[in-house]
Parts: sequence; structure tokens; C-alpha cells
Amino acid sequence: MRRTATTPRAVTTPRTATARRPALLRRTASVPRTAPFLRTALVLTATLLTAATATVLAPPASAADKLPYSDQCTFPNGEYPGRPWALQRVLLDELWSRSKGKGVRVAVIDTGVDVKNPQLTEAVDTKAGRNLLPKNLKDDDGDPIERGAENGTTDTVGHGTKIAGIIAARPLDGTGFVGLAPEATVIPIQQNDAEGHGDTESLAAAIRYAVQAGAGVINISQDTSNAVRPTSDLELAVDEALDRNVVVVASAGNDGLGGNVKETYPASYEGVLAVAASDRNNERASFSQSGDFVGVAAPGVDIVSTVPQGGHCSDNGTSFSAPYVAGVAALLKARHPDWTAREIVAQIEQTAERTIAGHDRLVGWGVVDPVRALTEDDRPIESPTPRNGLGTAEAPSPAKFHTGETPDERNTRLATYVVVAAAVLAAGLGGTAVAIRDARRRARRIAGGAGAR
Repeated sequence: MRRTATTPRAVTTPRTATARRPALLRRTASVPRTAPFLRTALVLTATLLTAATATVLAPPASAADKLPYSDQCTFPNGEYPGRPWALQRVLLDELWSRSKGKGVRVAVIDTGVDVKNPQLTEAVDTKAGRNLLPKNLKDDDGDPIERGAENGTTDTVGHGTKIAGIIAARPLDGTGFVGLAPEATVIPIQQNDAEGHGDTESLAAAIRYAVQAGAGVINISQDTSNAVRPTSDLELAVDEALDRNVVVVASAGNDGLGGNVKETYPASYEGVLAVAASDRNNERASFSQSGDFVGVAAPGVDIVSTVPQGGHCSDNGTSFSAPYVAGVAALLKARHPDWTAREIVAQIEQTAERTIAGHDRLVGWGVVDPVRALTEDDRPIESPTPRNGLGTAEAPSPAKFHTGETPDERNTRLATYVVVAAAVLAAGLGGTAVAIRDARRRARRIAGGAGAR
């Protein structure tokens, strides 16, 4: 069972999973850093973020690998016509026969949620939304920055809109994409932006507001690995939410390349369900942060979701793994309103798909299985336990960093398969020829021996 120390460690390693950290995540000098332990800049845990504001409609994508990523995406964008892989692995009809999340309110603390996307128009409670960005914002050049709507429904980055879609996007003709909890309600809380103005102080305020607004689940797809005092306001806000029986889900972070292990916050706090990223093979994505604090993993590679003004784009990162789990939490909370937050977290962890009996540092208790979480729910449990019949070997070393196979990589892989197959075939034919030759020699020897008698 995972657990972290209550006293965080100071970490100075860069926060991104790639060397191309966009300047938009930098904290600007316009926000004073008078209390560095409390006003730590928060990083959105997607591998690439772009404040895309173009309004050119891109053509509809015909396959996931043709769907634009966040650094290429324009708002609005084309609709994804098929069912994304992360949803294909779920028996949605069976899942939704148990729960669709109706009546559960999920706070998305992020860059805002754009309700102009038709899949989010009915999913978002615009009256309860809130913009917590500071007043009179300025960029690095000192130019004024538009804060956006006071109800948190402006999203120039697209990050928060994607998060909301993964949780509760409504069905729409023409696309197979839909949220895991399509009857849950999203509370948009804008606490960060393209310039990275979000910090631990504003995140604490956002958590408190989410509780006040009636959230049953809180999704936080951002983190910091900088020093945070054990009694920081952020930790106190998390504890207050947990005391009110709110499920708090947070992304683990994208600094896992090369086996890097470190605590991130608020994911590492006691009671928070920290989510790592898994790939199409149900293995840890190479960029995903590892550590004892990781609770579970969920799809975080080539993830399709809603973008501002309409349409879809794909992205990579633990940012998009967390809302997958938050959606499952909403389904469970709707089905079992009497369960505690701790019991819901334990249920998600216990029913996750594992390759070893217990917990490991890469994917926690395993990769989330939404259907199993909603069907093997006869009674609540307080904490996950090792599962009999599975091995206890250490998980394999993490692979080299990649967020998706490029065309060149695919061609190289296929060419390798052809060469290997040809070699195997040649070896097989050669072996067959040798066997035939030896059989003929034995037959001649036997015939010769028979003639001698």
C-alpha cells in the first residue's frame, strides 16, 4: 500500500517531460514571490501546451495518429469520427448500465473550460464556475493579459477544456468521443493560464471553493515538485476537502523519463489519488512520474478530447490520465452515495488491472479498470490489498522517452519485422532442407545394410 512521508522534500529538477518546455508555463515577475514556499508555480502536466487561438477549422481526422496534438491544434478543430482507443478498451454499455455519474459534481481546477464546445455546453455549471486568477495580469513583457470570464469559462490554452471532456463530455452525433461520466456536472474553476500564473496559494483557494460549490470529486491536472512546507495552506485545503468526503484526484507528473523518482504535490499528499499515465499496451508511459505515492495509472498517450469552440485534439501526459480516473470516481460516487472518499479511492485501486500482486512505483496498484470498479462493488473497502495468483517480481525498467510512434519509427519497425520474418523463414527452410537430406542419407544406409544381409 502506497504512502508518502508527510514532510515533502525540496526538488529542483526541471518540471517538464521534454526539453521543449514552452515559455507559457513560466511564472511571470508580475506575481510577487514574497513567500516562496507558499507561492510555488504550478505546472500543467501535459507534455506540450499551446495557447492556440487560431479560428481556422481543421479537416476532420480519419485516424488517431492524424489528429493534431496540442502544439498543432487550432480552435475550433475537426471532430474525431471514431471511438478513441482509451474508450475502446472499456465496455461502455456495461459501464453505463451501472452508472453515468448523474448528480455528481466534479470540479476541474485548471485553465478554464470553454462551454462553446457543444459536448460541454450542457455538462458545465456556468453559474457555479469561478475565475481565481489575479487581477491586472501582465505577461513577461509587461503587457496586460485578459483574465477571461468571471465564471471560469474562458480557456485560451485548451488544457482545462480537454480535462472536462474526458470526465463528462456529452454524446454528439458524428464523433465516438464521449466522457466517461456523461451525466456528471463540471464546475469550472480557472486557477491557471497560458502564462503559468497558478501557484499553490491559488490552488488552495480553488480547492476550498470547489468544496463550497458542492463538488464530490476534484480533478487537479497540475503539480509542483518544489518545496512545500508540511503545514502549507495547500495541504490544509486538501485535508479540508477530504474531511468533507470529497475525492481528490491529481496527476502524478511527467518527469519520469529515465526512471526519475520524486514526489509531486498535491499528488503526494495523504488521501489524494495520484494518477500515472499508461500507454496502449497497459504499461507505464515512459514520461510518467514514478514513486511510492502513485495510486493507479490510466491512459495518458494519444488521448483525444474536446477543445475550445468545438472539435477535438489529442495529447499526452498524466494531465489526461487524472480526469479518466476522476470520471470513474464520479460514476462510483453516483452509484454509492453513501461510500466515503477513502472507500471510493480504495475501490478504484483494488479493481485496477495488475501484473504483480501488490503495489509498484510505476503504475501503483495497476491500470484503472472502470467496468470492474463498477461491477465488483458488493461492499466498500478501506484500502487495497495484494491479489493472490500474481507474481511479486519487480516491474521492468522504464523504456526510453516517446509519446507516440512517428511515421519514420513505424516504417523502421515494420522494416525490422520484415527482415526478422525473412530470417526466420530462411532458417526454417534451411532446417527443413537439412532434415530432408539427413532422412535420405539414413534411408540409403538402411537400404545398403539390408542388401548386405
